Amino acid sequence: MVELGILLFVLVSFVTFLVVKLLRRSDRRTENADGLLIEQARRRQATDDRWTYNSASVHNAPLTHDPNVFRP
Repeated sequence: MVELGILLFVLVSFVTFLVVKLLRRSDRRTENADGLLIEQARRRQATDDRWTYNSASVHNAPLTHDPNVFRP
């Protein structure tokens, strides 16, 4: 019975630690927007890559997005 109490105490302590750690983490603010700008640039790059390397372009089909551009 003592072992069960110790196990529950350890689990509750661990969960409490994680909750406190995660709640404190979300309160931090940055002094500049560099991280946000980097994330936006990477999101735009990922969107462009998904368009550039879609199934049609990988299988050598003409692109239908811009009729003036053909990439073999």
